[in-house]
Amino acid sequence: MEVIILPIYNTEGKETDSLKLDQGIFDGIVNTDAMHQVVLAYKAGQRKGLASTKTMGEVSGGGRKPWKQKGTGRARVGSIRSPLWRHGGVVFGPHPRDFSYTLPVKIKNLALKSSLNAKINENNFIVLDNFKIEQPKTKEAVKILSNLKVGRLKDKKNSKTKTIKALLLSDKLDKNLRLALRNIDFLSINRAQDTNAYEVLAANKLIVTKDGLRELTNRLKK
Repeated sequence: MEVIILPIYNTEGKETDSLKLDQGIFDGIVNTDAMHQVVLAYKAGQRKGLASTKTMGEVSGGGRKPWKQKGTGRARVGSIRSPLWRHGGVVFGPHPRDFSYTLPVKIKNLALKSSLNAKINENNFIVLDNFKIEQPKTKEAVKILSNLKVGRLKDKKNSKTKTIKALLLSDKLDKNLRLALRNIDFLSINRAQDTNAYEVLAANKLIVTKDGLRELTNRLKK
């Protein structure tokens, strides 16, 4: 197994150094089953589960028996809110529920590790020396992302504009950085300690600061 070496870029998009990745984590192996499980669990956790129907006992009215049990020649019935009747209750209908479930930490870490390796295999893993902005201006942040070939770029072949979505992972996110990046629709931001496989896979490119990569490596080593 060869050691993976990635270039380190500055905010101008120029290569300034290189970095050897930890072989124990960045080994190029992608476990699709683990990623599939984590994606399903993540989507299940996002479901609201608000669908609700009323049973016979929850529909208003129907407290009195419509007619006596015997002697009328009609079918016996105890309430006008019977599920067999119009405006009656619903049998086995949906009720509010929680769709979320938990997965073992080992599977989550394996999925995250696999998603990172998948980005490296696709050449969509960018290591940045730092992402610091002096003033909280979105224009400056977009310029940095454009230098890294992320965002809305013109295709030279057909002169059309295509959007490359990215995820930025850092060891910490200061106030100026959050203010500058919050209005960029093609960029998601998170701390490296808090990321998950789903958001890594959802991005076209992954941008990780040097310190963020260190935090990510330490997290997966545990």
